[in-house]
Amino acid sequence: MIRLPLATLASACAAGLFVAATAASAQTAPAAPAADAGRLHAADQTFIADGTKAVATQRDAARLATSRSTDRDVKAFAERVSTDNAKISDALRAASPRGVDVPKNDPDAAVIASINNLRGADFDKAYIEQVALAGEQKALSAFQAEIASGRDEQLKDAAKKALPTIQEHYAMAQDLAKRKHLSSTAQ
Repeated sequence: MIRLPLATLASACAAGLFVAATAASAQTAPAAPAADAGRLHAADQTFIADGTKAVATQRDAARLATSRSTDRDVKAFAERVSTDNAKISDALRAASPRGVDVPKNDPDAAVIASINNLRGADFDKAYIEQVALAGEQKALSAFQAEIASGRDEQLKDAAKKALPTIQEHYAMAQDLAKRKHLSSTAQ
């Protein structure tokens, strides 16, 4: 049997208790980043709600247009918007702070319902006016507001990266409206 001096034994016990106490307090301390993840600035919260809704509405309406439109220009525009907005939606989810719920598919039900039962030329007119023009204008406003007022750098960066695509969609929608002899301004 090994005999240790009493002082050495007491020091070893004290060191063991110190390590155990330090480990226990580290486990019970609240994690600061997790607490801050739920506290987004109002502009960032608005962007997540409005931006994702605008993108999802554009994407879902474009999917309808690819099957309901009889016009190849409208179908080509819709295919482009659908593809681009799926990427924008993924980028927004990736840029959102950890712990913040970003809706995956939350389109504006009223907009989708307004075009859902239409076909052919009636569908094309409603799609161009209500979705391509007015919807892209809503998306532009949401992304520009985030760039101007947002506080979360990752969300602002995602908005900055997506803005040129949304601007291009809006310009394409205006051109499409002119070619189809419709008003080229959002209503």
